[in-house]
Amino acid sequence: MTNQLMIGIGIRRCRDLKTLDVTFLPPQSINGEALDGIDLDLTAENGFISISKQQLTGVNLFFSSLSSVSTEFKDGLKQLTHSPQSNTNSYHDIDTILMALHDPSLPVESPEEAYFKLHCLSFRLSKPHQVSLEGAFGQLNNVAWSNLGPLLPEDVPQIRLTSLLKGENLQISHIDKFPYLVNYHLPSGVRIASGNRVRLGAYLGEGTTVMPAGFVNFNAGSNGIAMIEGRVSAGVFIGDNTDIGGGASIMGTLSGGNEHVIEIKENCLLGANAGIGISLGTGCTVEAGLYITAGMKIAVVDSQSQPVDLMGNPVADGNNIVKAIELSGREHCLFIRDSRTGQIICRPNTKVIELNQSLHAN
Repeated sequence: MTNQLMIGIGIRRCRDLKTLDVTFLPPQSINGEALDGIDLDLTAENGFISISKQQLTGVNLFFSSLSSVSTEFKDGLKQLTHSPQSNTNSYHDIDTILMALHDPSLPVESPEEAYFKLHCLSFRLSKPHQVSLEGAFGQLNNVAWSNLGPLLPEDVPQIRLTSLLKGENLQISHIDKFPYLVNYHLPSGVRIASGNRVRLGAYLGEGTTVMPAGFVNFNAGSNGIAMIEGRVSAGVFIGDNTDIGGGASIMGTLSGGNEHVIEIKENCLLGANAGIGISLGTGCTVEAGLYITAGMKIAVVDSQSQPVDLMGNPVADGNNIVKAIELSGREHCLFIRDSRTGQIICRPNTKVIELNQSLHAN
């Protein structure tokens, strides 16, 4: 093995042979040849193995000698190795796993692999679309997330009664296949006003602020400083110094037949209650309340409001009408609606978007 691969050490919680979740130490990227020095059976395919306390000691010694492994990973592995493994939780079966990801482009084949890829995204080891999450939904189990940890939904009634008889209160935050990011990792340099609005697998760049009404799905996020007050759907990645206004929405690729992967570049503004089904290039603005879908007809004009074609050449009025998809990814566009005629217009955007830097010094 000579290629780079991603390695993870995780604590797995199971019930009735179903994997409920895995919490990984910070995922690492190492040279595949380094694994030759570890006496464990990790094949050339994406896979994992359960490791015993004795094997964990050897794994700790191996990784402590690698300069390419982060201090945070080494410290976590050392703590995991020297902590007594006493499972006082009779509900969960808990063990430690070692995950090796040789080819991140392959579909997900296990819940463990799904969790590892989600961690790779949220720990900023991989950006959205750099690891394949195809098949993740089918592999992950639906879980009732509670103050007692992840539970199988069918077990909740009995556990609730047992808790009441003990004078305790079972609290369920949600029932879903995806947990909240903040319960697994706190990315550096970000603010998340409501933890239930960001899923594990979101990539949040340094300086990102997610306001209470904002939402970021898995395999989506921001590359740097960003204000997110609207919805960043799965598959969407937004650039530095970009503002997603309150109530704004960006079409994702999970459902609805939308196969167009949407990207928003740097210095863009998606106004309050606006929405897009196309990509935005650098320096674009969509006015508040305007939703642009790929097939929508848009009139292209110059800075003097005169009709032009996509190359900027003057044309007769009516010959400047194009589908929105033809404008996808173009830079410095201002999308507005004529309040008199209702016509959607694209014109050059001369205003530079500047976020309040003090709000994003997280």
